[in-house]
Amino acid sequence: MNWTIKVYLFLMVLMYAWIGLWAILDPFFISLGFDYPSFLDVVGLSVTSALGLSEIAGIYGGLNICIGFMCLIGIFKTNIGLFSVKFITFLVGSIAFGRILSSAILVNQDFFNTYFIFEVFAFAAGLAILYYQKKLN
Repeated sequence: MNWTIKVYLFLMVLMYAWIGLWAILDPFFISLGFDYPSFLDVVGLSVTSALGLSEIAGIYGGLNICIGFMCLIGIFKTNIGLFSVKFITFLVGSIAFGRILSSAILVNQDFFNTYFIFEVFAFAAGLAILYYQKKLN
């Protein structure tokens, strides 16, 4: 596995682990009175029950941490690394596509944000990595 894939996976580890930890620990830090951008505020969500907090922790927290962990393992294991690149490319491409469709159908002009830019760049980088990896083989 070449260094490009390892760098890509390392950046995905940082991004997804950070998002996951932020989502899980956000209510704890808010309860301690920390003044920082809240995960829920940044994402534009509000939670009205303990079940809602559990959903945020599970979907945004646990899922993102495990994606980051998969990418970390992929840095050291070639078959998991290539799967991780394919998975991340599909994931971010799907999310970006959903934002674009939402914009076209619902006239949601707020889709062009830093998250969308990350998704487009991660998708393009993933496609390039997969294309050149296939060409090398």
